[in-house]
Parts: sequence; structure tokens; C-alpha cells
Amino acid sequence: MPFIDLFSDYSALDYVSDIVDILVVWFVIYKLIMLIKGTKAVQLLKGIFVIIIVRGLSSIFGLDTLGWMMEQALTWGFLAIIIIFQPELRRALEQLGRGHLFSRTGMQEEEEQEQMIESMTKAVSYMAKRRIGALLSIERETGMSDYIETGIAIDAKITSQLLINIFIPNTPLHDGAVIIQKRQIAAAACYLPLSESPFISKELGTRHRAALGVSEVTDSITIVVSEETGAISITKNGELHRDLSIDRFKEMMTVELIGDKTSASSSKWSWRGKKENG
Repeated sequence: MPFIDLFSDYSALDYVSDIVDILVVWFVIYKLIMLIKGTKAVQLLKGIFVIIIVRGLSSIFGLDTLGWMMEQALTWGFLAIIIIFQPELRRALEQLGRGHLFSRTGMQEEEEQEQMIESMTKAVSYMAKRRIGALLSIERETGMSDYIETGIAIDAKITSQLLINIFIPNTPLHDGAVIIQKRQIAAAACYLPLSESPFISKELGTRHRAALGVSEVTDSITIVVSEETGAISITKNGELHRDLSIDRFKEMMTVELIGDKTSASSSKWSWRGKKENG
């Protein structure tokens, strides 16, 4: 049968139906990838791909024993996935039931970002006035699950009261970083990698080095409140912006997390710890 005859019975409606079908499948896959991004499930997915590749190669080269082992791993692996990742699956189903998985709008996300910025601004202002040292890192595109696992899991809504309480001196969670993931406080007392750059100012302490260090290996935005001076700093992409006023801090956070273009032109990142006046 000629190749073109395969499509001779297709109507315009069939073509449209197939295109919509493909687009919906890709949309679902995209949403699932966004859901597991930055979690342990990403590493699991990589492992599954490796098993599938090895299974295919074993069939090509006639490695029957290895192929049987890979077949068993795939057969029973999905049952293990359901057991191991039961919390993540439950959370995804809850989001689906609430309509948050597919019907989330840009307006809703912007409102949540604004609430997060407001809570962080109140907390940072309170701690800066009282010289309470703090270190907060906000996950963006690059997953920070490896660093989250070094701390104490919290998984709580962001509030200024909770952030302040975490960093009160001599409490179990105050030493280390708070990591914010998907607009939630994922964990506290987390360890961040210290920057080894020789260009960092000698007057900067461990918190600032940790903030710079994590900004060099991820695209996160990290906030530092100095315990010695109460100064507010932000790091991003290996750059440090120091001694921010609370209004400037809120403005820069808005630019980075929401994208306020009216303020973007005035937002300048200082190189390696230069101070900003005002």
C-alpha cells in the first residue's frame, strides 16, 4: 500500500483531533516535569531512563541475564516508586483535586509572590533593626533539594512571624540557612557551600560567603542580615549587593521575583560586595 494511502481516509477533523491530542499529552508531561523539578523524583527519573537504555542495549547484544534483570527492575520498580514517593504523589493528587495543577494563573502566582515578598520584608526589617543574623535562599530554576536535605524539614507557609522565630539566637534552627521552595519554607538550618573567591571583602563573614557560594552554583536569590551591623544584603549569580535600605530591598525582590519593569532599569547588582549608598 502506498504511503500516501495511509492518510487518504483522514478528514480535517481527524487531523485537528490528532494535533490537539499531541498538544494535551505534551502539556501534561510538561506539568508533571514542573511538579517534580528540584525533588528527588528527578534523580529517580534519570535512573529509569538508564535502566530502559540498558534494557534496550541488552536486547541488541543478546545479554539475556542482564536484560532479565532490567526487566524485573522495570516491572517491580513502579510499585517501589508508588511506595517511596507516596507523599509527592499525594500532594500532586491534592493539587489536582483543588484545581491547582492545571488551572494556576499568572495572576495567582503574582499574588503569592507579592505575599511572600511582603512577609520577607517585614521579617528582614524586624531582624535588621535588632541585629538578628539571618540567611534565606529562594530556589528558582536550579533545584536546591541537595541543600534542603542538609537541614530540618519544615514545609510551612511563609510568614514573617515564623521567619523571625527561626532566626532568634540560641534556638535550635537559627544557625544555618532557610531555603524557600515553591513559595514555601522547605527547611531551616541548612548548610550552603561557602564561596572560595579571593575577591570577597575581608569584612564579610560566613553568612555572606555562604550566600555568595550558593549563588555561584545555582540561580537562587539569597538574603543576608548581618548579626554585627544589621545590614541587609542580597546575592545573585555570584554578585553581592550590600547595605540595602528596606525599601530598596523590597524593590529589588519585586524586580527579581515578579519582574517589575518600571523598577528594573534602576536595579544594579554590585560587583563582589560594593556598598550602595542610602
